[in-house]
Amino acid sequence: MSDLLLELFSEEIPAGMQARAGEDLKRLVTDGLKSAGLEFASAKNFAGPRRLTLVIEGLADKSPDISDERKGPRVGAPDKAIEGFLRGAGLSSIDEAVVVADEKKGDFYVARIEKPGRPTSDILTEVIPAVIRQFPWPKSQRWGSGALRWVRPLHSILCLFGGKTVGFDVDGIKSGNETRGHRFMAPDAFEVKDFADYEKKLRDAFVILSAGEREEIILNGARVAAGDAKLELVEDTALLAENAGLVEWPVVLSGTFDEEFLSVPPEVIVTAIRKHQKCFSLRDGTSGRLANAFILVSNLMAEDGGKAIIAGNERVIRARLSDAKFFWDQDRKVKLEERLPELEGIIFHEKLGTQAERVERLKKLARELAPLVGAEPEKAERAGALCKADLVTDMVVEFPDLQGLMGRYYAFDQDEAPEVASAIEEHYRPQGPNDAVPENPVAIAVALADKLDTLVGFWAIDEKPTGSKDPYALRRAALGVIRIVLENKLRLGIRHAVRPELAFQISRKYALDALEPFGALHDLISIESFDPAEWMRIFRDAFGDVTADFEKEFSEVFVQTLGGLLSFFHDRLKVYLRDRGARHDLIDAVISEDADDLLMIVARVEALGRFLSTDDGANLLAGVKRATNIIRIEEKKDKRAFDGAPDVALFQQDEEKVLATAIGDASDSAAAAVENEDFEGAMAAMAKLRAPVDAFFDHVTVNADDSALRENRLKLLNRIREATLAVADFSKIEG
Repeated sequence: MSDLLLELFSEEIPAGMQARAGEDLKRLVTDGLKSAGLEFASAKNFAGPRRLTLVIEGLADKSPDISDERKGPRVGAPDKAIEGFLRGAGLSSIDEAVVVADEKKGDFYVARIEKPGRPTSDILTEVIPAVIRQFPWPKSQRWGSGALRWVRPLHSILCLFGGKTVGFDVDGIKSGNETRGHRFMAPDAFEVKDFADYEKKLRDAFVILSAGEREEIILNGARVAAGDAKLELVEDTALLAENAGLVEWPVVLSGTFDEEFLSVPPEVIVTAIRKHQKCFSLRDGTSGRLANAFILVSNLMAEDGGKAIIAGNERVIRARLSDAKFFWDQDRKVKLEERLPELEGIIFHEKLGTQAERVERLKKLARELAPLVGAEPEKAERAGALCKADLVTDMVVEFPDLQGLMGRYYAFDQDEAPEVASAIEEHYRPQGPNDAVPENPVAIAVALADKLDTLVGFWAIDEKPTGSKDPYALRRAALGVIRIVLENKLRLGIRHAVRPELAFQISRKYALDALEPFGALHDLISIESFDPAEWMRIFRDAFGDVTADFEKEFSEVFVQTLGGLLSFFHDRLKVYLRDRGARHDLIDAVISEDADDLLMIVARVEALGRFLSTDDGANLLAGVKRATNIIRIEEKKDKRAFDGAPDVALFQQDEEKVLATAIGDASDSAAAAVENEDFEGAMAAMAKLRAPVDAFFDHVTVNADDSALRENRLKLLNRIREATLAVADFSKIEG
């Protein structure tokens, strides 16, 4: 057993690509070794600004010998069959095969293949060059006259196995045992013997190999520098990782900027110095206010203690903050409402119109959703009208990440209602699984409008997520709706809320030559009064007679698209609930095709879970599944359904009569409880079936010889299945 050390040394690798590249290198090399039959103890990768490093410990010195038998055709088989066998087995003549006797099938050929193991160094000369040539960089380049593509020009390859150089050549770059240290502080090449020697010499040459260690040095240094200034570090995990990917020898320094810039919103300052200079912000630990100071990370130890580096960063930051202050001052001179015409120049999607058109839809939908979420309709409409206006401000054009936030600041500055200003920022939430959902009712209305409009629009133009591809983040939008509804405990029927918008968007393609009058029709439909047939009448009045084929096509597309969108919500809800520990089978048992009240779906899943954890629930489940299985088998055998009410006159045993009565009582009680949204009560009603069902199966023969009696008993079992469907589809529950 020996160790492999591989280093790929290049020009600077973008910080955002390093971690993935390190993992890809480990995966591709180890997969290649495993394919060759090689085993190893462990593999570890390192990634930094100029090098990808892989260390594999306990790697076998040679691949194992292979002994294999491959069965061939019968003796006397056609020549083509013999030729195919020889080719597949790697034999040059049939004489190299052995004949094996088989009393039943006759004699046949067998190829006994013995392949001796190969030295690992030979395998490495094949695997590693192939990995380098096919490396999956998101972006790569060629340089000089070579054909190799790499993220930046590749300078050298260090490859040692068992302390010896593994020799190979990739596009003129020969592997060896040399590497280089820090670009400025130790640029000369030096030889290494193994990983321990490599890591020590790199550190001596001002290169810290581990990204995690570089992060730790930066974070600790930043905290100390902040403490020395009696301030507190504004910690930023992503910025920390980025800085660790920019430097090989991190040196933490601090600088300041003019206090006048603190009149700009703190988020702007943080974003400006983060984006342009990769610097950390500082704040007063007592007041929480941003301080006119920052932390920077240098890649070298300067002779002047970093004074020139600090001065250079201060100069650049001063210029960037001057720009930001100018944007802030200029943007506030124009009210958000006055910017709305500029949205006509921003295309949301070529098939869904401009941002200006979208705003018209959002403010109407937000107003209609407002009563359903406890918001004031006028404020919801106002927030919907202004929620995208900051997209055309200078500040958001420069810093797109501040959209919504800047809208809130500008809305407060122009004395909009606090709920409206907050909604402009919060309507983008949640933007991820850990992001908070809006709680202000006005923000909830606009956030739902924004996400539902997006989903409906892309469903209408058939731009749905496929596989892992979701370019318009529609899964995130649907999950956002689900989280907003559930975490705010809202009663909102998804189907009810999206129908008018869906009809409008589907009809859009039939009015491409007259979009302006078509847009005006949007005001003529609403959530509360929507009817597809009425929408067709409105459309016909606006554009003249439409053909029966058009009406039929619209109706079919509308129903199909609405069903598909609701199914998409169901899938996202299942993912959401499973991530929170809910059983997938209980979710499937509760969700029906047309279920759209998300809060009630969750309540039913929870009630069903509690019920099945009791003895009554577990035993009833067993009885219902037994009844369902019998019905399914007999329906398949007879090629018919056993629906309809059983004939009371054909009941012969008391257990049949008692079960029929119990089913009727339980069905009525469960239906009433479900109607009143008392799912615990519905489960309690179903629980009363346990004893009658058990008694029926203990004493009654379902498949009686009398065909009429058999059919009647199967109908009785079918009533059990139908009764429990009011609560859940027990056939989908495991156990």
